[in-house]
This record gives sequence, structure tokens and C-alpha cells, in this order.
Amino acid sequence: MRNVTSLRIHPPTAELAQPLASAPPRPTTAWAALPVLMAGTFVIVLDFFIVNVALPAIQSDLGASTSLIEWVVAGYGLTFAVLLITAGRLGDRIGRRRAFSLGLGLFTLASAICGLAPTAELLVVARLVQGAAAALISPNVLAIVGTIYHGPERVRAITVYGMVMGVAAAGAQLLGGLLIQADVAGLGWRTVFLINLPVGLVALVLAPRRIPESRSPGSRLDLLGTLLVSAGLAALMLPLVEGRAQGWPIWTWLCLGAAPVLLGLFALQQRRLHRAGGDPLLDPTLFRERAFSAGLLTQLTFWGGQASFFLVLALYLQHGRGLDPLQAGLIFTILAGAYLVTSLQAPRLTLQYGRRLVALGALTLALGHLLLLWSVLEIGTRGWIGLLAPGLVLVGAGMGLCITPLVSTILGVLDPRRAGAASGALSTVQQVGNALGVALTGLLFFGAIGSGADYSAAFALSLAQLALLLVGVAGLSRLLPPGGARR
Repeated sequence: MRNVTSLRIHPPTAELAQPLASAPPRPTTAWAALPVLMAGTFVIVLDFFIVNVALPAIQSDLGASTSLIEWVVAGYGLTFAVLLITAGRLGDRIGRRRAFSLGLGLFTLASAICGLAPTAELLVVARLVQGAAAALISPNVLAIVGTIYHGPERVRAITVYGMVMGVAAAGAQLLGGLLIQADVAGLGWRTVFLINLPVGLVALVLAPRRIPESRSPGSRLDLLGTLLVSAGLAALMLPLVEGRAQGWPIWTWLCLGAAPVLLGLFALQQRRLHRAGGDPLLDPTLFRERAFSAGLLTQLTFWGGQASFFLVLALYLQHGRGLDPLQAGLIFTILAGAYLVTSLQAPRLTLQYGRRLVALGALTLALGHLLLLWSVLEIGTRGWIGLLAPGLVLVGAGMGLCITPLVSTILGVLDPRRAGAASGALSTVQQVGNALGVALTGLLFFGAIGSGADYSAAFALSLAQLALLLVGVAGLSRLLPPGGARR
């Protein structure tokens, strides 16, 4: 069995039938929106990671095959990544609050189906729907943040966004372990999905009251562009999430070969549509902004080491050290605590240091990986596990220093009329980076295991690769505008 850790329905109103006013919302309205937006962010990131804790129980209870269990994980990430750009553009057209609410409502419904699913097949279908719903939520959260917050307030809002993402990712292991161990009403693993229901329902009620609506007037959905980018991303993502487990059959290589062709056709079609005065799905002029193009490249590299680190750490702790999900989750809280501390300082530091903070965060992360590497080689699978703590503190601190300035740099140059498309691209790069990272680090980790290495040696090899990747992030940060975070 493969363990992969690879992030709102409102009725039409008369105001949405007209172009929305360009005046920013009052500050009280803007800050009232943030908890609702973060509720959506929390559940979609949580579900990316928490399901791993429940996989053995799901397989046993539903009598699922290994292939179906893999799709419980992979299906969510696949539909999430493939639909992000389209979902962001849809928010530009129908209204970002409406798209957010539609996604949250669909996500909550799919979570209920996951939690009540009598068969593994229905669970997989519901997970695919969850991923599609998450794709509606994620870019529209960023687009709303980019349109209702400005200057230092935007940096603060993005800091909260990054903090919520980090806590959801690092805390998923602990929360999942607690829920399964509590076995509320005998529901067992089902509670890891049902926990989304109260959060989603409360956020749905509050969304029309707290979130101001915004859209890009006159926006139209580019159907041909949607088809090309969806096909290209599917051709890229599907072999990444399934290739290693299936031994890289011929179809995976055919898909990987088709992906750049389809995405290249998408780029050409977008340029032609823009020159003809049309409304492309992803405006090519966005890439003239240095912060956008360089930021996407840095974002891709940075996220290539995040989900993969959570994966190999969880495998080392649970399979190598023999910890149960709750015990492993307690180890993750060391990382989460350090993340929270540096995230709280990130707004001030981002405004003061800009791109230099990205480099500092990446190098801190790299140092944390190297310290963990030394610790793991010292303790193996039986030594004192407390020796991991200093490295985990540095990893969490480095993550907290990177996420806010990266997102701030990109959102800081956005034209609000193109916020949905740009936020969709930003979220897509994050998910593609996660998938690429899991695939590449997974090759090293499982390859080492297959060659007879123990979990400590495989983990150490993965940490060396991740540290090298983060040195690359520090170098790429030099391409970012020095004052990008101040815009």
C-alpha cells in the first residue's frame, strides 16, 4: 500500500448581475471575512494529509484493494491540481465569493459521503469530488485576499493564510490520531472526514454575511483553453501520482510525453486569443510581471520539498520507529510549534526584508534537514527520538519564514481584475510541486528500501535531496523583486 502526502453555495442576487464597484470594502468587513476564508483553507489542506492516518483502518473496514486505497489519496490530489486554473477563472466570471461558497458546499457534501461511504468505490468517487471542490476554494481564497486587502494588511492576511496551511498540514497527523483513537460513537476512521461538516456548515452560513463579492466585469470562460490546460495537467499529474506504484508502465511515459505538448498548445492558444482581443483563461501578460513569473518558479521549487518531507517523515516515524499515529502526531507538533512562532513574525519581517526573507527561510529549512540527517544517522530506528527535535524546530521555522513572502510577492503585483486566474496559477504550481516532490523523493526513498536499506538510511537520503532543493530555492529568490512584498 502506498502512503502519499503530496490545498459555498450562495443564491444569485441582483448585485451580481452588474459589474461590482471597485471601491475596497470597509476594514471591519474585510477582517470579518478572514476567519471564513481560513476555515475553507484549513479543511482542504487538512484533508490532503489527515487521510493517511486512516488508510489501514479504511482498508480493513471496507475490504478495499491496494489500488482503491491508493486512489483514496491520489484522487483528491489529482482533481485538485487539474481544475485549479479553471476554478480561479470561474471565480472571476461568476463572483469569487459565489465560487468559494459553491466549492465549500460541495466539499462539505462530499465529506459527508466520504464519512458514510459503505464501499471503497464510493469513497474514491467522493474523494474525487472533494478534490474538485477544493480546487474551487483554494484560488478564490487567494483572489479574495488579493482584492480586499492592500499593502501591509495584505501581508498580514497572507501570513494568517500561511499559518493556517502550516498548522493544518503539520497538525493533521495528530488530529487524525486523536480522532481514530477516540472512536467517537464507534465511527472510527469516518470521523476524519465527518470533522469537516461543522466547519463547512458554519462557514457556509457566514460567507454571504462576511465576504464581500468581487468579480472581473465582462469576464468569459475560455472553453478551449480549459480543455487544453485540464488535459495537459491531467497528463502530467496522473503518472506522477500513480507511476511508481504501478512500476512505470508505458502509459505513464506516454502521458508525460503528451503533457508538455498539450501545455505548449495551451500557451499558444492563450497568446492568440489575447492578440485577437479575446478573454484568455490565463492572461499571457501576467508573465511580463517579474514577481509573477519568478515567483511561480520559486513556488514550484519550494513546494517540491514540502509534501514529500511530510511523507518521508511519517513513514520513518510509523514504519521505521513503530510509532502509532497519535505518537507520530506528537512529534509533528514540534515542527508545528516552530512554524507558528515564525509565522507570527513574518508580516513585519516580510515588509522589512522582502525577498531576502525567502532566502533566509529556505536556508534555515535546509539546515534543519541536514541536522535531521545527522540525527537520523546517529539514532537509526532505535535510538533516542528526542534527538530529532532541534532539526524539526529549524524545519518548522524555515517554513514559517518562506510561505508569507513568497505569496506576498506574487499577490502584491496582481491586477484585481486578473486575481482569479493568477491565484489559480499560483495554487496549481503549489499542487504540481507537491506531486513532483512526492514522485521524485518517493523514488529515492522507496528505491533505497527496495535495495535493502532500513528506514533511517532511506530517510537520510531523502533529507539530503530536500536540503539541496532548498538551496536552489534560496538561489531562485534572487530573481524576485526586492520590494515585491511592499507593493
